[in-house]
Amino acid sequence: MVPEPQEVRRALLERLLKRLLHPDPLYQELLQDYPRRGGKMLRGLLTYYSALAHGAPEEAALLAGEGLELFQNWVLIHDDIEDGSEERRGLPALHRLHPMPLALNAGDALHGEMWGLLAQGVARGVLDPGVLLEFHQVVRRTAYGQHLDLLWTLTGRLDLTPEDYLRMVAHKAAYYTAVAPLRLGALLAGNTPHPLYEEAGLKLGTAFQIVDDVLNLEGDEAYGKERAGDLYEGKRTLILIRFLEEATLEERQRAMALLRLPREAKPEEEVRWLWERLLSSEALAWAKGVAQRLKEEGLGALLPLLKALPNQEAARVLVGLLEALVERRA
Repeated sequence: MVPEPQEVRRALLERLLKRLLHPDPLYQELLQDYPRRGGKMLRGLLTYYSALAHGAPEEAALLAGEGLELFQNWVLIHDDIEDGSEERRGLPALHRLHPMPLALNAGDALHGEMWGLLAQGVARGVLDPGVLLEFHQVVRRTAYGQHLDLLWTLTGRLDLTPEDYLRMVAHKAAYYTAVAPLRLGALLAGNTPHPLYEEAGLKLGTAFQIVDDVLNLEGDEAYGKERAGDLYEGKRTLILIRFLEEATLEERQRAMALLRLPREAKPEEEVRWLWERLLSSEALAWAKGVAQRLKEEGLGALLPLLKALPNQEAARVLVGLLEALVERRA
């Protein structure tokens, strides 16, 4: 029997917190803050069950899952600083609780712990060296996607197409969210990852990000991030891009004038206007439709591959988690 996701989630959290122990209490608080906030650890869970489904040993599955959760947490710290975010997982972002340089340094420390964990795993013979190359791919692709996302905001660029958004998200979020766990599962079992893992995983990871953008407009407190924070941060979401394509000239000019302002200069009433317009626009339903289509296409391509894996009990849990990833449950 494979363990339940809740049990694996607890195990991953315990391993993370143990790895981040330090005799300096403030430093330990900074390192453990985001892991303690109760994230769903979906990427770690996906990696764990993907590894078991492919026939990898449990220790390798836990080690790689822990590594991807370390990645997730240091990236979130840096992302919140770069975006000037106010909240993360229902609490003030780390750089809002502590001086920004300390938060930035904590992110760097978690990044170093990620590589240390992986190097130790390879040295002990638990992880194949190919796992290191996959994590390098995760970091380099995520960094380029973040570069595009930040560049568009910093330069005030608004002449973007849905294809631009999909290219950015494929790098920034989709690869490490869905592609990497599938590929890592195969690598941990000593197999070459199937090419469809990237194609289908990008679709699922992109669908996840579109739903995240929707929740930033529609979500309640359980969502864990500042409502309409994407508008304050000037994020070029698929919903916004579609809205600007379809808006009247007056609405488009009003929205663009707002989006080009830095966060602290954005009038609250103008942000509320744009938020309400997006909620009532055709763009929201259209983006939801894109996410649903990508989810169906991604799962449709993956199911025959996953049904052929050696551990079908773990594969069934993996499929459920991939569905939950896009539907934002579990």
